[in-house]
Amino acid sequence: MEQEAQPQTITDLQPKMQLQGTIKETYLYGAVVDIGLEKDGMVHISQLAPKRVNRVTDVVKPGDSVNVWVVKVDQDQGRIGLTMIEPPDVTWRELAEGQVYTGTITRIENYGVFVDIGAERPGLLHIREMADSYVRHPSDLVKIGDEIDVRILKLDRRKRQVDLGRPDPNAMLEEIMEEEESEPTQTAMEIALQRAQSQKKGRGQRHKKRSSFDLSEREDILARTLKQHSQS
Repeated sequence: MEQEAQPQTITDLQPKMQLQGTIKETYLYGAVVDIGLEKDGMVHISQLAPKRVNRVTDVVKPGDSVNVWVVKVDQDQGRIGLTMIEPPDVTWRELAEGQVYTGTITRIENYGVFVDIGAERPGLLHIREMADSYVRHPSDLVKIGDEIDVRILKLDRRKRQVDLGRPDPNAMLEEIMEEEESEPTQTAMEIALQRAQSQKKGRGQRHKKRSSFDLSEREDILARTLKQHSQS
């Protein structure tokens, strides 16, 4: 995320806004940050780093310059909640069933694919949701790194799980068909048809050779028979 213009008052603060500040004081539960406003901000110990922090001073000390992001603002109480963990593009509060996102496939399993839509965790696009027709394996349609459009079908905020579907289940199949048509390589059906024609041609040639052999053999037998009759 790009750093935004420095706000002038607490009313200018918005969630996920990035700020630069200076650690003013440290406590067992967190650190106070001077962000250049009439009120200081507070970073809770759980928001100092992605991994567990045992002591605040293991991460920051008074006088340190830090990048922080706004989590919550209480203008009435004059409290500013901050984090030193860069927030995702989409928070759990912003997610809702029915929303459509363009995501990137990060993992492929037998039962489906995981898609990064910018939230804290990738969502699961189950194999049954990938197309209207039968799909043998997700890798038949997509690969890691592909970008696809997905729609949120179900949210489980307690388990932090997102179930995804396709806005149009046929869209993925149409995309695959378009890619195959643009490639000069033969399809499996074309290869099978070519082989069948080749085998049929081979059988025809063998039959022709066999027929020619049978005819010459009959002519030879007939000639020998006539010769025997003329000598008798």
